[in-house]
Amino acid sequence: MEGLGSLLFFAILFFVMMRWGCGAHMMHGGHGNHKKEKYIDPVCDMEVDADKGYGMTHQGQSYRFCTRSCLGKFDADPERYLNKKAGESHEM
Repeated sequence: MEGLGSLLFFAILFFVMMRWGCGAHMMHGGHGNHKKEKYIDPVCDMEVDADKGYGMTHQGQSYRFCTRSCLGKFDADPERYLNKKAGESHEM
């Protein structure tokens, strides 16, 4: 009977700690509120989520593109888009 009492005590303690203690994920806002990493498409300056669009690495740097067309333009002439001045459009 003493073993059953100990088991019941630890089961209740475990439940309380998981529900309201250290194991409860209630205080930090849950798992759906993490900010996603964003990239700026160097061709059209659109914001692209890390898990969306198309990606490539150029000289050790990762880039994301909103469309396959932007990826193709960058791949053909990366220096054009990496060296463009602020406010300069890629459209001609």
